[in-house]
Amino acid sequence: MRNGIQRIRITEGCPNRCPYCHEPEEQVKYPVPPITRRKVQVLDMNITARSDAAEIIEHLGLQRVDGRVVEYELVCGVDYRYLTQQVADAMHAARFVRPRLAWDWSYSEQGFVKKAIWALKRAGYRPEDIMVFVLCNWKIPFQENLRKLDLLKVWNVKVGDCYFDGQVAPNIVPVHWTSQQITDFRKRARKHNQLVLFKIDPQDTIKIEEK
Repeated sequence: MRNGIQRIRITEGCPNRCPYCHEPEEQVKYPVPPITRRKVQVLDMNITARSDAAEIIEHLGLQRVDGRVVEYELVCGVDYRYLTQQVADAMHAARFVRPRLAWDWSYSEQGFVKKAIWALKRAGYRPEDIMVFVLCNWKIPFQENLRKLDLLKVWNVKVGDCYFDGQVAPNIVPVHWTSQQITDFRKRARKHNQLVLFKIDPQDTIKIEEK
């Protein structure tokens, strides 16, 4: 428990073996613990890689606390390579909020990311509720990630800038990017999200006088 939020992990393991990730390849499933809070964060690294992902999500959606429904959040997001319409529908029906996708690889995979975003939208999520993680300070160049930002604006979804090897601000050490590129991308990501959420730049606006 943390500040009234329950944190659980039901599965571990991912078959992708991405070079920047330390998640083991072997897949393990644990029993769902008793749900005792109405807000639950699911810490599984890649629950959607499992063939029974929809069933797990549907089971969580049936849980109640004092007869009241529970809201879930997939902290590590979903893998667009495995996200099906069935899983997206199950997430929305089970009250999974703030869905996230991870676009760690190249810009050329844009079609797969778009397909996953559209699956979430068809399930009932608003575009501005969706966030896409992009891996920074790794082997995907700075300029390529800027192209990702351009597309994410077109799709009207937020961006989550994540940094190689789990580094977080202000202690990000340059690895494959320069310090200037890291600082610049963080600023661009914040501005991007403001534009998505407010549909206007709140930091550079002249107030319209009411007549």
